[in-house]
Amino acid sequence: MARGCLCCVKYMMFLFNLLFWLSGCGLLGVGIWLSVSQGSFATFSPSFPSISAANLVITLGSVVMVTGFLGCLGAIKENKCLLLSFFIVLLIILLAELILLILFFVYTDKVSENAKQDLKDGLRLYNTDNNVGLRNAWNIIQAEWECCGVTGHTDWHDALQEKTVPDRCCQEHYRECGRNTTNIFWSQGCYEKVEEWLNDNKHLLGTIAMCVLVLQLLGMAFSMTLYQQIHRAGKKYDA
Repeated sequence: MARGCLCCVKYMMFLFNLLFWLSGCGLLGVGIWLSVSQGSFATFSPSFPSISAANLVITLGSVVMVTGFLGCLGAIKENKCLLLSFFIVLLIILLAELILLILFFVYTDKVSENAKQDLKDGLRLYNTDNNVGLRNAWNIIQAEWECCGVTGHTDWHDALQEKTVPDRCCQEHYRECGRNTTNIFWSQGCYEKVEEWLNDNKHLLGTIAMCVLVLQLLGMAFSMTLYQQIHRAGKKYDA
């Protein structure tokens, strides 16, 4: 009976982590594809130039892959050391998420103001030769989200030191339209647009966050259950 329970938990955890590992492989693949195919699409932040969509997805995929690998190997080998490592990794990730979430809510206003200022500082690099990625990023976001600047089109006036805006700020887009002050530009800033999108999709984002939390808790529960089953069965493993 005990052996049957052990096998059941073992293979459930193996399948759970196999899916986890495959998800990590998928994320890593997407991140590499983004890095290769859209290498000119960079970060908006001059303070954190390495934080781009591709790098974030690659990092996330790598963490998920390593975690899933630990879980798979620990389950199939019935290795207590690997299972404990898997549990600790998930616990660290969970605690880090909770700490970041608490800090974000405590310092929401400060984070928001610093983010706006950092983005505005990035606008000054728009026309520089070695920041093609930042220029492409702003062009794409302004065209797709129908917004202009961080808080409004006047942000570009301060950044570019003249009363012009990128052509993608124009509601009727054509070459050099941003230099014509009589044109109609998108009235909303991109920061406000992002805030609106987050607010409109808060239920979906909350559901995704809850699913991630449940998966993490399930992974921790499976690993500890299997760990205890192995311990009770009196098996000996190499640490």
